Amino acid sequence: MIGKLNHVAIAVADLPAAVAQYRDLMGADVSEPLDLPEHGVTTVFVRLPNTTIELLHPLGENSPIAKFLQRNPGGGMHHVCYEVEDIHAAMKRMQSEGVRVLSAEPKIGAHGKPVIFLHPKEMNGVLVELEQA
Repeated sequence: MIGKLNHVAIAVADLPAAVAQYRDLMGADVSEPLDLPEHGVTTVFVRLPNTTIELLHPLGENSPIAKFLQRNPGGGMHHVCYEVEDIHAAMKRMQSEGVRVLSAEPKIGAHGKPVIFLHPKEMNGVLVELEQA
């Protein structure tokens, strides 16, 4: 069921500083910022040869990233994302195994594909995103 690692998401308090760090210090290919108001985030993708890092910055007062940064002012790893062939089948499988899915239906994620998030309490303390491949 689980496919390749799509990205690792890192919440950052200072998006321009984080972009500069990855682009200028580490020499990575970095996207332009993308506002996703429906998710309450601004994202920047850091493209690596084998995966992507997604930098997350709060957008709006009700942003889940703002809440994360209140608990972790220096930022930190927010979630990992794996690809799945069938997001609806994956959602049903997770629910049948007692894993809490954080939405009633898949939502469209930053890559324009359906995604779901799995509660960290059932996933070894890690927030997991599954994305339609």
